[in-house]
Amino acid sequence: MIEQFIQVAYILAVALFILSLRWLSAPSTARRGVLAGEIGMALAIGATLLNPEIVSYRWIFIAFVIGGAIGIPLGLVQMTAVPQRTALSHAFGAFAATLVGTAEYYLEVPKIAHFMMFALVMEVILGSLTFTGSLMAAGKLQEVLPQRPITYRGQNFVNLSILGAAILIGIYLIIHPEASYLFPLIVVIPLVFGVLMIIPIGGADMPTVISLLNSYAGLAAAAMGFVLNSKLLIVAGALDGSSGFILSVIMCRAMNRSFTNVLFGAFGQVQASADAHEDRTVRSASPEDAAAILESASSVIIVPGYGMAVAQAQHRVRELYDLLTRRGINVRFAIHPVAGRMPGHMNVLLAEADIPYDKLLDMDEANPEFPQTDVALVIGANDVTNPAARTNRLSPIYGMPILEVDKARTVMVIKRSLSPGFAGVDNELYYLDKTLMLFGDAKAFVGAIVRELSHAQGAAA
Repeated sequence: MIEQFIQVAYILAVALFILSLRWLSAPSTARRGVLAGEIGMALAIGATLLNPEIVSYRWIFIAFVIGGAIGIPLGLVQMTAVPQRTALSHAFGAFAATLVGTAEYYLEVPKIAHFMMFALVMEVILGSLTFTGSLMAAGKLQEVLPQRPITYRGQNFVNLSILGAAILIGIYLIIHPEASYLFPLIVVIPLVFGVLMIIPIGGADMPTVISLLNSYAGLAAAAMGFVLNSKLLIVAGALDGSSGFILSVIMCRAMNRSFTNVLFGAFGQVQASADAHEDRTVRSASPEDAAAILESASSVIIVPGYGMAVAQAQHRVRELYDLLTRRGINVRFAIHPVAGRMPGHMNVLLAEADIPYDKLLDMDEANPEFPQTDVALVIGANDVTNPAARTNRLSPIYGMPILEVDKARTVMVIKRSLSPGFAGVDNELYYLDKTLMLFGDAKAFVGAIVRELSHAQGAAA
């Protein structure tokens, strides 16, 4: 009876995982998707704990307490820290897969079948490199490690040689599982490779790296499912791995980049501008000027970026949205696929501020709207609005799809300074005649605009 209940619970959990991914693909159903995933995971864990093969719950309870003590604080981080928290989650999951694979090998050696050894080698190699790679990604996102690419001559050759050595040792172990003296190498070598894989990748590519590491962690979990003979783990890991890979492809297309360029291109180093020798000027404006321009507009598109996330300005942006819409102004939001530091970063922040889902436009929806838009208000977005990607063949970001805010009638950019974004490229948008730079902290500046509009509304009443 218990065995039948466990199998039914596993089937329901798998169905809920699939529905969760389906519903998470749209903002309007995302909350339902999160709930479905949570219920599915609770069913999977509960059914596993009922397994009659468990002889003692003592160590399970201890691990539960320790994991909860670590996980609860991690779940209470600020929205700006979600990308690095996600990277840490990948690291913990991958480390668990590595530990399980190592334990299973030494429990079963030398009577391991070749296919099982193949799954075990995949689990350990992917788990190890994902563990250290995710830690490095979290360090870059938290800025405890340099965000710029760290490179040296022959780096790609060294990295691929290290990975190749791990793979060759893994193949030998698949053929000769009893060679236990080699097993530690397929743990240690990928750990080193995980570090070396991430340090040459710049901050501009972190959204792609996060989704790619998610894919690796999922594939490690799927391999662990074969090792433990768990159909649930195989399906859940496959879903995680495939969805992470598909998301990585979407991220690369959004930047018009290939996987090899992301992983080996050392993109993100500060580039010398072709116009660096020219003395270019910008036009700046005050909150009063910005409020007056917004008040006279009939259509506004707001483009959020990482600057909004750092300043925690999303709630002030919601106040601005409310004030403008009450005046009959059509306000929408344009979201670039790689804005922020993880896929969907801006969507999450705007959802936290209760911005209506139907007001969020993706890049393909927003770009045809900019020529008919009175004001494009850019809040902290840099590389994803740079016209050089469309006009300057010498630019490192040439060909990258961008939000074409420069086609709006007036552009206002809230930014602390003229410093380049993660790609290290000067933004030509800032020097256009139609652009006004609103220098300052995003939260403070939007708050000042809101106060000006509120005073004007109060005076009119």
